[in-house]
Amino acid sequence: MSRPTRVLVTGAGGQVGLDLVDVLRGLTPLGGDATFQPDGRFVANDEFEVLGLTRHDLDVTDRDAVTRSLRFARPDVIVHLAAYTAVDRAEENAAACFEVNEQGTESMSLAASEVGAHFIAISTDYVFDGTKGSAYVEYDEPHPLSVYGASKRQGELRCSSRDTIVRTSWVVGVRGKNVIHVIADRALSGANVRFVDDQTGTLSAASDLARALATLVRERPSGTWHVANSGATTWFEVAAYVGSLLNRGEEFATPISTSELSPAPLAVRPQRSDLDTEKFASSWAPLPVWRDAVARLVVDRARREDVAR
Repeated sequence: MSRPTRVLVTGAGGQVGLDLVDVLRGLTPLGGDATFQPDGRFVANDEFEVLGLTRHDLDVTDRDAVTRSLRFARPDVIVHLAAYTAVDRAEENAAACFEVNEQGTESMSLAASEVGAHFIAISTDYVFDGTKGSAYVEYDEPHPLSVYGASKRQGELRCSSRDTIVRTSWVVGVRGKNVIHVIADRALSGANVRFVDDQTGTLSAASDLARALATLVRERPSGTWHVANSGATTWFEVAAYVGSLLNRGEEFATPISTSELSPAPLAVRPQRSDLDTEKFASSWAPLPVWRDAVARLVVDRARREDVAR
């Protein structure tokens, strides 16, 4: 009988990390869709041996610590979710951002190669400048506008040709802080919201992204893959949809332009950075449409709060 595939997950305390650990253990995370099985197979509860590491367990900027940890753990596959993700703060802390997103990724990739593990690195739509005018495919030339985007692009370049690079975008989950919780809390309190309608992107539910990553853990392809829920949207459209799910009227969400944001964000966002996910969809299956994912998230966040009371 073969042993379980040993998977090391960095950033396991984040919203995608928490959901990925659940998925690899054969569980459906909060906000998840048990019927979404892109490779046509359910994950057995003994298929993977999971080692989830938080930033307190492993400092990815410490190359010696990374090497020691991987030599000790001897994983078959590494999913590298640990990242510096404070997009605006990165504009004033560029060195720290690059240390995590570039140098940390390089250290993980090199150590993975040393121990014979397949390496999966998570990147972002912010490697693009948003000027293409249509959805970005994997081979489009990156041109980041922000420190965060530049650091993630450099992290991509530090990976080897054998590694898997997963670009995703606008990640939201039941667990963790994200804009869906802000919108839902405002809707339930009776307040209204204002969101930009001149930035277009693709939403990624943490639970659906986690299940897609489990497929990549199994298949171990090389190269770059765009993975996000189906359909492009804007944050205004997302806010209006959450409002409708929570029985708020059309007055709940007001569209504004990026130039109206106050205070103005420090980092420049791409105007249109939606990801073309056909490569993943044609290889396995498309992720569910973003509205379905958001509806699940809204239902399960309420269920989690009921349990907590």
